[in-house]
Amino acid sequence: MDKPKYEMRMSLNVLNHLGLNLYSNVPAVLSEVVANSWDADATHVDIVIESGKITITDDGHGMNEADINEKYLNVGYERRKAEPRQTARYHRTVMGRKGIGKLSLFSIAETVNVQTVKGEEKSGFVMSVAKIRAAIERAGDTYHPEPLNESEITLDKKGTQIILTDLKKRVYQAPSALRKRLARRFSIIGTDNFKVVINGKPVTIEDLDYFHKLQYLWHYGEGSEKYQEYCRLEKPEHAQKRDGTFTVDGVDYDVRGWIGTVRQSGNLNNKDADNDKDAEDNLNKIVVMVRGKLAQEDILEDFSEGGLYTKYLIGEIHADFLDQDDADDIATTSRQEIIKDDQRYRALQKGVRKELKYIQSRWTELRKEKGDEEARQIPAIAEWLEGLNRGERQKAKSLFGKIGQLTLDEKDKVGLYQQCVLAFESIRYKGELEALDQITPENLDAVTQIFAALDDIEASLYYRIVQERLRVIETLHTQVADNAKEKVVQKYLYEHLWLLDPSWDRATETPLMEQNIQSEFAKLDAGLTDEEQRGRYDIKYKMTSGKHVIIELKRANRVLSEYDLVAQVGKYRNALLKLVEAIGKNEPVEVVCIVGKPLTEWNTPFQQEESKKSLAVRDIRVVLYDELIEDAYRSYQAFLDKNREAGRVFRFIQNIETDALHTNED
Repeated sequence: MDKPKYEMRMSLNVLNHLGLNLYSNVPAVLSEVVANSWDADATHVDIVIESGKITITDDGHGMNEADINEKYLNVGYERRKAEPRQTARYHRTVMGRKGIGKLSLFSIAETVNVQTVKGEEKSGFVMSVAKIRAAIERAGDTYHPEPLNESEITLDKKGTQIILTDLKKRVYQAPSALRKRLARRFSIIGTDNFKVVINGKPVTIEDLDYFHKLQYLWHYGEGSEKYQEYCRLEKPEHAQKRDGTFTVDGVDYDVRGWIGTVRQSGNLNNKDADNDKDAEDNLNKIVVMVRGKLAQEDILEDFSEGGLYTKYLIGEIHADFLDQDDADDIATTSRQEIIKDDQRYRALQKGVRKELKYIQSRWTELRKEKGDEEARQIPAIAEWLEGLNRGERQKAKSLFGKIGQLTLDEKDKVGLYQQCVLAFESIRYKGELEALDQITPENLDAVTQIFAALDDIEASLYYRIVQERLRVIETLHTQVADNAKEKVVQKYLYEHLWLLDPSWDRATETPLMEQNIQSEFAKLDAGLTDEEQRGRYDIKYKMTSGKHVIIELKRANRVLSEYDLVAQVGKYRNALLKLVEAIGKNEPVEVVCIVGKPLTEWNTPFQQEESKKSLAVRDIRVVLYDELIEDAYRSYQAFLDKNREAGRVFRFIQNIETDALHTNED
């Protein structure tokens, strides 16, 4: 029997640990193939993604039969010891080290077809995971790939072609997504003499899809100005070149690359348009590149940095000192991250941590300046700032700057500007109160000015509260159907008594009093039929503004007479009076009935007025659902109309919103 043409030797342990489960996603596997093409002095790598098939073809130096057996099929072949450490044609620093990256192919494919041309010699073979397993079980450590006849080799020019079939997982990524993922795994793609093409379209710097998002940029090492150019039309608002040498414990470590921050933290939440979980790519990280290839997914995760600025960070640090030819291999077995206990990586951590502290300080300063600049674009704020003295203006600038550090939509930002003015005015007012100790009979006018300022601030605060309440009322009025009003009102009324009376802002009843009231109510017979009892909404008790209040909502379609109403709710009133007297209080009691239909006696406006007076004597008030909404609206609208032009602070608060709207339109 003739000796097999090709031979691969490995132990089952090596296959299990370094082959079948080496990588978990397609981009990581393709990265290993692209790295091999780089080391083969290829200038062009063509990747074709088809249904159930991936083909990778390069124009590198190719392999003959000896190269295949001694290098490619020799698992663990250490190129850097056996060959020159730079490539022959382009003098590239080689990426490969342990000779196991090729095993990553088995992570995604059951069958691997390899074809290669070197000089006039064509070679080809097929590897099968099933046959590898069988060979290992039978012989232990030797596998003979199936050779291809020359007629079966379709590659007709110098280079190597790898065809992956019988894929273990469906290739979900669209070509555009794969371009993006590969672009982020290499810094050498797109250089003058190395091009990667996926389904006919080259991978370029634009596929990184993050340089245009940068607001501030710090770059390191010679030639790092190119990162500013990568930003194209969206130039960073601030860019600074930093020293490309990290000095740690007296030792210098050369680095290249960049660290940046984006305008909005949401810019870093990126997801490719497919359903594969591997396509999710959070950009809020700083990757470590070694010899132009991704070596560590994120060094940022090594730090317990909690500042707001960390949510905006992204970067790419090149640290070739992590992979020195004469030093131990720093990569983990999976080849996807670095051994973090290594002294070299710890030095990199220290250097990056120092840079992050500097960036945090500068980012805070820059965002404060930006926030103040944006705020000043609103005329009302600019006018308000002019009225402050120099010290006050600096403090106000700091407040606006802090707003500038937050990720907010325009409406929320304007609201914070308004709150900022109010808060600052309140602080100024507090300072004036502390100065009251210096008041003398000769300067008593200062007291009047202080209280006028207080009135202004309080009016502005209450004005905003009223505006929000009007929005609630308008929603009830325009969006709630008549037959659903009692349900909506019941849901909100008991916790928002201001719908009944603007002075009833807060309920102050104690849990014990409320429990006693409910117990007493449960004992009473309000004269309702069983059906009415089941359909009636629960009676609620509240205490507000020094008054004990019973609130009962009647069904919207039920018609009651004054007599029926007094008979039903009078018992609740008497029970409440008894409990109030029992605790030694002499406080007023009121029963409020919310009804959907007018009482039977309300045939004319005069009769309605007389009936309400009669009920008031018994501390009973009847309100129609529609009246409740309309009366609340009129009460609050009247306040707005009366106070629309009142007060210096009030005018600023109002104008900020109006001016911001006009500024954005411009």
